[in-house]
Amino acid sequence: MPTLAIIGAGPGLGAAVARRFGREGFSIALISRDQAKLDALATELSKDGVTARGFAANVLDAAALEAALDSAARELGPITSLQYSPLPARTYLKPVLDLTPELASEALQFSALGLISAVRAVLPAMREANEGSIILINGGTSVKARAGFSATSVAFPAESAYGEMLHEALADEAVRVRQLVIPGAIPKLQLPGGINDVADTIWNLHSTDGDFRTMLIPLEDGRE
Repeated sequence: MPTLAIIGAGPGLGAAVARRFGREGFSIALISRDQAKLDALATELSKDGVTARGFAANVLDAAALEAALDSAARELGPITSLQYSPLPARTYLKPVLDLTPELASEALQFSALGLISAVRAVLPAMREANEGSIILINGGTSVKARAGFSATSVAFPAESAYGEMLHEALADEAVRVRQLVIPGAIPKLQLPGGINDVADTIWNLHSTDGDFRTMLIPLEDGRE
């Protein structure tokens, strides 16, 4: 059974994506910091027939993140798809004049270095199996800086650059690397199908070839 690992799993988008991939026969590895919340989410997903388990890890701790992904692969099966979508801390949204080297460094660890650690943990098995997908979920500051969102305006572009390089490096292999940019809070975007539309988009990014970056909506229509 193929396995999707969702880094930054929660009851909103993470749960919707888990259900979407679950309908396609995927097991789901849920990864975030709080084991109790992960266990509760896994229980809810099981009611919909989705096989899901939680593996607690903080993306700021590379060793813990790699260990969680290793445990997920051993318990559920090789990770066929990785979604990297941890929710940035509100402290990363400080004005640029308040940005410190320490905060910028933490944001880079959260976004870019955490992704690199995760990819290095799962990519060898994907390449060996000659299939897989790595999907980045980012806000609008990944493509346009905002002075009021200073740390994500520094960190998201670094994450995007790494993802785009992977996309190019793996272009001749059966491992897709795609990015979905969501420029604003999903409930405020007034999508016809709501969060399920986003989950469908992510499934399409996993299952079809295309350009590295996909905008959920035009950047000027969003708020982030």
